[in-house]
Amino acid sequence: MRLLPVLLAATALSACTLGKDFEPPSVELASSYSAPTRIAPAEERWWKRFGDSTLEALVDRALSQNLDIAAAMARVDQARAAARGAGAALLPTVDANASADGVHQSLRTPVGGVSDRLGLPRDYSLYQLGGQASWELDLFGALRRGREAARAELGGAQAEAAAVRLSISAETVEAYLQLRGLQARYEVASRQLDTERKLSDLVRQQVDQGLVAERELHRIIGEKEGLEASLAPLRAAIRAQINRLDVLTGQQAGLDPAGLGTIRGIPEAPDPSGSVEPAGLMRRRPDVVAAERRLAAASTRIGVAMAEYYPRISLSGLLGVASVGTGGLFTGKAVQANGGGVLRWRLFDFGRVDAEVATAKGREAEALAQYRASILRATEDVENALSRLAEARTEIVIRKREVAELIRSRDQARQAYEGGVLALVAVLDADRALLDASDRLAVARAEAARASVSATRALGGGWGVEELRR
Repeated sequence: MRLLPVLLAATALSACTLGKDFEPPSVELASSYSAPTRIAPAEERWWKRFGDSTLEALVDRALSQNLDIAAAMARVDQARAAARGAGAALLPTVDANASADGVHQSLRTPVGGVSDRLGLPRDYSLYQLGGQASWELDLFGALRRGREAARAELGGAQAEAAAVRLSISAETVEAYLQLRGLQARYEVASRQLDTERKLSDLVRQQVDQGLVAERELHRIIGEKEGLEASLAPLRAAIRAQINRLDVLTGQQAGLDPAGLGTIRGIPEAPDPSGSVEPAGLMRRRPDVVAAERRLAAASTRIGVAMAEYYPRISLSGLLGVASVGTGGLFTGKAVQANGGGVLRWRLFDFGRVDAEVATAKGREAEALAQYRASILRATEDVENALSRLAEARTEIVIRKREVAELIRSRDQARQAYEGGVLALVAVLDADRALLDASDRLAVARAEAARASVSATRALGGGWGVEELRR
């Protein structure tokens, strides 16, 4: 009953929580993006828009087996455990203890000497059993603010895990698209090599018949050898992308279980998936959400530091039994109890609390600047990716017209050469121009597809990270 007034006063004071409640800062953004590119509604499995079953299987495998994702989820588990620990700090701690001690009192000690003179035993066994409870009263909200900060950090860890998942899925798609782009370039060069071989056979026949000089045969053979040599770095780049996809999907490099060495076409670049409003980045970009959660944690810890200006009270109590023999251990006479409280108040610390509060405020200011910077970087990423996609699509249209014209030019040059009107060098020039244009068209197609991925990634993908605010 004597503790009742203390508990009532502590309950009344516990309604006082120092520091301010966190509110996300407002950031003014334009109502739309400036880049002229269509944006499709956000969807979680955005990579399905490419319509490639092999790509879908690769991304699914990466999301389930990638080790960076596994590490990110482990960090979430750590943050969740820390949040549970911060919540548990608000509750009493109860410990159970039991002990058994054998005692022999020395006659050279006061206790032993008195026991000997009174005829009391100097050898005995002491048995104790009981429980001890302790509870720090959260008078000024330090523990509550600590719990809020831990929960905010948990939200940040979850958002960072979502960012890793988005990054891995995007990297997998980009690696796949780059692989298909390299294979398309390899196929273009291989077709041109076949053409050069046929042309060299024709020139060889003409040399044997004395219709053309032997130097033209050497010229076409040199062109053919140079083209064949250009295939080697393409093969190396293709192998590197396959190895990269192996690692992204959590496997040893060089296995290629998906059979990616088989050449397939470049998927068409779909419209990116995301929000059409820049303000949506603050809800859908996991890295921005993570920055906002870090800001919330830093803001909340100011209250934790400010609570050190005020006293802290801890209550403790013990209830148990003790006896020199086991027979009387559970009798009423063996019961023992005690209770008490501790007041701690930092009255003179030469400005240490002031420094801690100032440090906490500085960390909040740093987190605020990083949060605003993350939003600006997000808008930059989106604008660049959308512009890159729009220009890549424009380039594809023009490159297609270029290739069509050069095919006609090449065919006409060959007909003229076979008719003896043009020299071989004109045919080689036409072939070289067509090869370069076809190669650039393949690059543009792969670039457009990858730009679509970059835009979707910049827009936040399909991850519903806004739920992490709750």
